[in-house]
Amino acid sequence: MSQAKGDRRERELVNELDEAGFAVMRAPASGSATERELPDVLAGDGEVFYAIEAKSSAGDPIYLSGEEVEALTYFAQNFGAKPRIGVRFDREDWYFFHPADLHVTDGGNYRVKKETAIADGTDFLEFVGASEKVTLEEVGEADSGPDEEIVRVLNAVKQGVMEVDEAAELLE
Repeated sequence: MSQAKGDRRERELVNELDEAGFAVMRAPASGSATERELPDVLAGDGEVFYAIEAKSSAGDPIYLSGEEVEALTYFAQNFGAKPRIGVRFDREDWYFFHPADLHVTDGGNYRVKKETAIADGTDFLEFVGASEKVTLEEVGEADSGPDEEIVRVLNAVKQGVMEVDEAAELLE
């Protein structure tokens, strides 16, 4: 991917975080402007602060070197921020990962596949605190089935043992 496209994606992320109420800045030419390794984006909302390494791809897996991830983690720790890897695949939203949640290759690099980002990543709305992810398992746990009292009353009406008006009063 071209450097221009990567820069455009970083600016896009900065603008989205700004619109979500974060104070945010993009490190200019991070990685080449200074001897120090800087994250691509710093963002905070007064309660939480992030140091973000942003990567994008047309669809191929995204790779980060072990050195990139170590530098991000080191900077974030010293700055008092949470390190995050932000990934964006074409025609998809941003997804975020803690570095420890990424797949490590045999060569010590880090990889994020598009399907992994969508399935396991924190989407933008959850990342900025505007929503909370609920898994299918959690939905299943929350729904323990119909209320037994309601079922008994409805069965009584069905069997003709109780009038509809009486059932409605009981269920109010």
